[in-house]
Amino acid sequence: MPAKQHHRRMLGEAIRAKRRKARFSQEKLAEKANLSTVFISRVERGKESPSLESLVKIARALGVRVRSLVVGI
Repeated sequence: MPAKQHHRRMLGEAIRAKRRKARFSQEKLAEKANLSTVFISRVERGKESPSLESLVKIARALGVRVRSLVVGI
């Protein structure tokens, strides 16, 4: 697997884990982050890379630092 795909998958898994820990559905996270549910789903599955702005929105909605989503990627 190319590094870019691996990084997207790892980021998506980190976001999914934080979302589940917060007991949010994808719909609730999308609403709190002002992003679409489809986008959240694609990011979590590693199909799409979020922009820095979107990543910050996701982290804020989850109440975590961006760093906690990207450490280890």
